[in-house]
Amino acid sequence: MQADDYLTKLQKQRWDAIIVGGGAAGLWAAGTAAQRGKKVLVLEKNNKAGVKILMSGGTRCNITHHADSRKIAEAFGKQGRVLLSVLKRLSPEDVVREFESEGVQTKVEETGKVFPVSDRAIDVRDAVVRRLARYGAELLCGCAVDSVGPDATGDGFQIQATVQGRQLQVHSKTVLITTGGLSYSGCGTTGDGYAWLKSMGHSITPLRPALTPLTSPETRVHELSGLTLEDVLVRAQIHAHSGDTKPLKLERRESRGGFLWTHKGCSGPTSLELIVDLLPDSSVEQLEEWIAQETRQSNRALSTVLSHRIPKRLATSILESIGADYDPHMAELPRAIRIKMIESLKQYRIEISGTLGYPKAEVTAGGVELGEVNFQDMQSRRQAGLYLAGEILDLDGPIGGYNFQAAWSTGHTAGLHLG
Repeated sequence: MQADDYLTKLQKQRWDAIIVGGGAAGLWAAGTAAQRGKKVLVLEKNNKAGVKILMSGGTRCNITHHADSRKIAEAFGKQGRVLLSVLKRLSPEDVVREFESEGVQTKVEETGKVFPVSDRAIDVRDAVVRRLARYGAELLCGCAVDSVGPDATGDGFQIQATVQGRQLQVHSKTVLITTGGLSYSGCGTTGDGYAWLKSMGHSITPLRPALTPLTSPETRVHELSGLTLEDVLVRAQIHAHSGDTKPLKLERRESRGGFLWTHKGCSGPTSLELIVDLLPDSSVEQLEEWIAQETRQSNRALSTVLSHRIPKRLATSILESIGADYDPHMAELPRAIRIKMIESLKQYRIEISGTLGYPKAEVTAGGVELGEVNFQDMQSRRQAGLYLAGEILDLDGPIGGYNFQAAWSTGHTAGLHLG
């Protein structure tokens, strides 16, 4: 069918639901709604759907996390309580089961992350596209939506869009906004949905990049670029700037998992410090006993002994940072150096001066106020027939598949009620 004929066909159709945004939440919602017999059209700005799915997890796609629904909700903090109802409709187990029914076998890694056995994100994307197509939903890529709002007749919604220079105007009974946030801007996520939703009465909480690499002004950090530790405990500590009239409340957040040093850094006032426990399974007393035993049993260089527990490049960096201008042998290890070394192993401090922002952020923190959405069906409390799902909501969880699970579940719940 010629392009013009196809667009004319789309315009003539009275859709039960139009989904704006062909990412994780939108693609899943389309399959669910179409399975119910609804006439569904998905409009995606990019020339291919699910671009963020394809980029995620180092192009492997961390589908979900191996945990029960309550643990998933808890990972989002206080805001996560709203997810309990949607997780009842589509749990992590349900997600895995659905993907495997589409031919995507999954595996659980030691961290609890769930990946496709193939380690190919494209298999995940293709599965959700295949699912919606099988049930008869239409997917139109390369379609930049210009406006979304209630139809002038008062019946349903009207969407104006541009497709390869041609204007498209389509109508639907209901509309689902799944345009994402501002993260990974290379995926086409430019925050278009926020303006449309504001025009329909919604409030948007302050936005900021989340799960984005941090930058440090410290040369010693840059010199460790490329070094990865599989298991550390990181605490983020925020300080007030000197001279602030209102002291900034000290906050601490902890996270345990892998840690990667990068070559990035920038100047500016330091307001954030990371305190990294490089050996979280060993107490200070256990480390002291270990060093004492090494001192009695060997006369190896300290960096050699440390390299049995941490990478040698990191061991050398620690010695330099604590003022050891030489590499002492165990038999001649000064007490002051031993104390500083153990402190560095348990409290390795890294000054943070900024982030790499939205282009490298995995998710956007902030978004549509959660109280303005009914999580029983994902319908707006401000505009009847308007539904929301995925990252555009004020929900952001930690790394590890939690945000994809929220996208699948909110999209699925919306799909159960569209039309």
